[in-house]
Amino acid sequence: MCRHLAYTGPGEPLGALLVTPPHGLYRQSWAPRHQRYGTVNADGFGVGWYAEGDPVPARYRRAGPIWADQSFADLARVVRTGALLAAVRDATLAGADAEAAAAPFAAGTWLFSHNGAVRGWPDSLAPVAATLPPGELLSLEARNDSALVWALVLARLRAGDDEGRALTETVLEVAAAAPGSRLNLLLTNGSTVTATTWGDTLWYLARPGGGTVVASEPYDDGPGWQEVPDRTLLTASRTDVRLTPIKDPGETAPADAFASDKEPRT
Repeated sequence: MCRHLAYTGPGEPLGALLVTPPHGLYRQSWAPRHQRYGTVNADGFGVGWYAEGDPVPARYRRAGPIWADQSFADLARVVRTGALLAAVRDATLAGADAEAAAAPFAAGTWLFSHNGAVRGWPDSLAPVAATLPPGELLSLEARNDSALVWALVLARLRAGDDEGRALTETVLEVAAAAPGSRLNLLLTNGSTVTATTWGDTLWYLARPGGGTVVASEPYDDGPGWQEVPDRTLLTASRTDVRLTPIKDPGETAPADAFASDKEPRT
């Protein structure tokens, strides 16, 4: 129930990726073209980016719609980065957490966003939440489903899982506890982008000038955009993208599943 985008590549102004494109994330806040659930993403927004030489990202988040924030236009015009994660939000449930509930969530070098909704929240995830390390629930940044999903991912990352495994295992755990949930997750560490499709849209673009964009939907009508199949793990660097099917334990994967679908830079 949001739109999000991540980028890794040569340095670009934030606005070149989020505002300037004709159907960029800025416009998707009021006129998304591929959003399956909800129509307007006006319940907050955020962008996290990495400054050269600093592995810990900065964040700018607000509780209101992105189009109403005049400061963001100036920020996006002048701030340059080689990696970012941004999101515009359509809240699953209205709450009082304001900008704390807006993605991206952050810890260490990671930025994270969740596009979707947990079915039956919050009761459906009570047993899963109980598996978190002591104190994790008390330190949640917000009281929404996305913040808890991020806590589950982060616990796996801190336990030593790589990004792909942390996202995949979290999706499967949450989907088992709350069937019918939509769990498109997006994660970056400033060098790579990792994402899942589970119930909503995701696309990627290998930019001709270098770099990779992963987004809920294309920000223009260029021919390079590729749609990611549902129930897929995407891992991307500046130079390539790899797609791996996520097999639901309760289902049988197709015989022709794309187990080694790698898209090199051309």
